Amino acid sequence: MARGFDTDPEGGGIVGREQQLARIRAFLAGDAPDPDRLLLVAGEPGAGKTTLLDAAVAAAGGRGLRVLRARGDQSEAELAFAGLHQLLRPVLEEAHDLPGRQRAALWAAFGLDTDEALGATDEAAPGTADEEAAGATDEAAPGAAENPAEPLLIRLAALTLLSDAAARRPLCLVVDDAHWLDDGSLDTLAFVARRLADEPIRVLAAARTGAVPDRLAAPAVRMDVPPLADDPAGLLLDRQPQPPAGELRERILRQAAGSPLALVELARSTAGLGDAPPDGAAGNLPLSARLEQVFAARLTGLPAATRRVLLLVAAAGDADLPAALTAAGALPGGEAAPWGPAEDAGLVRLASGRIGFRHPLMRSAVYQTATFQERRAAHLALADALHGSPDRRAWHLAAATLAPDEDIAGLLAATADRARRRGGYHAAAAALERAAMLTPDPECHARRLVDAASMAMYAGRPRWVEAITAKAVAATDDPHLLAEASLRAGWALAVTTRHAACLDFLLPIAEAAADTAPDQALAALSTAATVVYHAGDETYRRRALRIARTIGERGGTGAPWLWTWIACDPFTDRAERLRLLRETAQAPGLTLPELVTLGAAAWALDETDLAVRVLGGAMDHLRSTTTAGTNATVAQALALSQFESGAWDAAGETAREAYGTAAESGLEMAATSAGFLEAMLYAVRGDTAGARGRLDAVRAGADLSRSRGHDVRIRLVLATAATVDADYAGAYEHLRGLFGEGPDPAPAHYHYAYMGLADLAAAAERTGCTDDAREIVEAAERRLGDGMSPRLRQLTRRARALLSPIGEAERHFTAALDGTAGDQWPFERAQARLDYAEWLRRRRRTAEARRLLAQALTVFERLDARPWISRTRAELRACGVTAPPGERAAGGVGELTAQELQIARLAAEGLTNRAIGERLLLSPRTIGYHLYQVFPKLGVTSRAQLRGALETTGHMT
Repeated sequence: MARGFDTDPEGGGIVGREQQLARIRAFLAGDAPDPDRLLLVAGEPGAGKTTLLDAAVAAAGGRGLRVLRARGDQSEAELAFAGLHQLLRPVLEEAHDLPGRQRAALWAAFGLDTDEALGATDEAAPGTADEEAAGATDEAAPGAAENPAEPLLIRLAALTLLSDAAARRPLCLVVDDAHWLDDGSLDTLAFVARRLADEPIRVLAAARTGAVPDRLAAPAVRMDVPPLADDPAGLLLDRQPQPPAGELRERILRQAAGSPLALVELARSTAGLGDAPPDGAAGNLPLSARLEQVFAARLTGLPAATRRVLLLVAAAGDADLPAALTAAGALPGGEAAPWGPAEDAGLVRLASGRIGFRHPLMRSAVYQTATFQERRAAHLALADALHGSPDRRAWHLAAATLAPDEDIAGLLAATADRARRRGGYHAAAAALERAAMLTPDPECHARRLVDAASMAMYAGRPRWVEAITAKAVAATDDPHLLAEASLRAGWALAVTTRHAACLDFLLPIAEAAADTAPDQALAALSTAATVVYHAGDETYRRRALRIARTIGERGGTGAPWLWTWIACDPFTDRAERLRLLRETAQAPGLTLPELVTLGAAAWALDETDLAVRVLGGAMDHLRSTTTAGTNATVAQALALSQFESGAWDAAGETAREAYGTAAESGLEMAATSAGFLEAMLYAVRGDTAGARGRLDAVRAGADLSRSRGHDVRIRLVLATAATVDADYAGAYEHLRGLFGEGPDPAPAHYHYAYMGLADLAAAAERTGCTDDAREIVEAAERRLGDGMSPRLRQLTRRARALLSPIGEAERHFTAALDGTAGDQWPFERAQARLDYAEWLRRRRRTAEARRLLAQALTVFERLDARPWISRTRAELRACGVTAPPGERAAGGVGELTAQELQIARLAAEGLTNRAIGERLLLSPRTIGYHLYQVFPKLGVTSRAQLRGALETTGHMT
């Protein structure tokens, strides 16, 4: 079995096997209820049984046990007692002390010389009481040499030898691949295991599921090693020397089906393939030599007809199985003779008229061990059977050819177009890339590669985009195609943390095309604008704005134009840009990219409700297509807007979705942004250790030294955590870093730094730094001028109130809470109410304070902002309220898990169990089970009541 899934000698780092390791340790310690002292580890080939046994050996040694180890070998399965000899070899010298007949039987079993056995007997202990009790004398020994050794004596000798050795030092017997032990060794091991109740001996054995020897089944307590779940399987891939990413990673996870051996070996065998998987209709990954030995060994000796039909099924995949059966002439109910040997060999299952491989890697083994001519014949036969399915037929024809063929390339291009119209960008990219490889015309070849890069970009696969654009650039000299390829390559850089490299690449493209090709220039500039925002570098920002003016003189308009201006300068001409934003957002027929850019622009202008609506629509579109969940950039932007709008639970779900997808796809900026939001959620809910730990984990995965935007977000998280911990000096230090020094302190980031103004003032009030903080707030107000959004006005007025003398504070508090616009940001408004209520209580105006505190507490409890809940309740008690209203009731939404809440929302929107299951990749039965748990928690009895229950708590978004 493959090593490489464990990271420390005692197995503490074996991925996804914590439960099994705990069971083994308890077994070795004698704490488990295993009276027969034999624990049988059962699992499929590659499940990690050997790795678990290795960990057991290390743990046993750590407990002072002496380990005797053996391993079954298929080549020795016919050699009597070969396994027993391997197990007992370290203690054979101690066999001299055995009773004579037992000793002789054991030596004979191992094929040792009889005279040597006799000599050892005479010298060792002639006529001892033990020998007499066993009926063994010097005279009896020759008989043992003349006749076959009695099996009972051999087994008794092994038990005695082990018992004697264990009396000196407790033993742990470890037997791997027990299904390949010879019969004599198996019988002896089972005999010993049944007689260990009073012996300091533990036996661990491992065997394949479905091949557990009957003789071990009865005396053993069985522990199954199931396939790894998705999360530990992904973690195991991440620990490999060259972790796969993107579609290749997903393909490996799918084909390995939780087998650690398969995950490790497939990662090794595909290292260097990049983000995209190999071409081919069957989508089979190459198997390493070891996997071929493990899974393809069962193919040997099968009849030729059986191998042919197996290859057809392997080449077809589940979707084309009927075509495979048609091509094989073996429709269910018809001639089934070719399948019998395959089923007997454990390769396939035949049930209810369906045929399937018993393990996904069996399919790959069948496919990879066939010759190309055999695979070609299979694919052509499948293509003939699929005339009514043009997309699958095109892929099978492509898999059957190595030479360029425009007819087949055209079929694949048509397939890509159909996939694109359905929103299946990933499928479209794969079809176009393969079509390009089969295209004989050089210009058409390059065109299809550029189109493939576009589809890969919409699918959110930056590494794949880079690989495809590199092929396109190498394939053409056409300036237009080169420019398009460059734009796609620029996007691939833009989603990473390589800000300088991206901007040094894209801004010159936009600058060069601004006069002659403004549309092309705007495409480059709008992509660069996102990076300009994250970088926060004034040099790049001024350059981008200069190019934007040039493009504007040539008539630049639309969503990309708006986003460019707003991202680079969100405060100038805010009213006019807001008008254009709202007008554009209402236009019919907006494309997905337009929705995304408009949603981002709405967020930057603090039009949070509009941002949630637009970005939520974009995510709904993505989730309803075959690229469901892949656009992490959209998800992280939506998560941030949801958080600011007070939908914290939804924000957490969306952020987790974004982070998981982004981390797998190489979308570094989306991953870090989502991770920072998760950290902030930990902080505002009182888990400051969790917040700092999440922040450290995110920062460790990316170089953020050139990202002022992310530096600001880090400071905000750390300041919030420090505030929750009552470390106000630490909070002020973090927040003070958001602005520079001098008489006119400049923001560290031209937009996002202003979001910390109110918290800076709150920390300053508690640390005596009010003069310094007041200077910063006044400078911010001067810089912002008329460009303030209602949100920033609320924040700056709250900051002013906290920093003002007693006689001026109240007018700033009332200005902060004036009107209803600030209700878009419920947490920030509730904080302002709490601050004002504290000020009023200190003035002995408790009646006014109580009203504000009750309003604030309702919001804090809905958000589960625990530190602020505690603070508000304390203020209410100080105001004479003994039983604060608005306590978070037991049960309700607070009892729902994140997945239950997500399912409840979708059900409240009217989706059926099947539709919810398709969206969340769960079965309808599983969805029904979760709803069965949700109803009593929410106090409802039907789906029709879900919306009302969620809306009353603010959990419908």
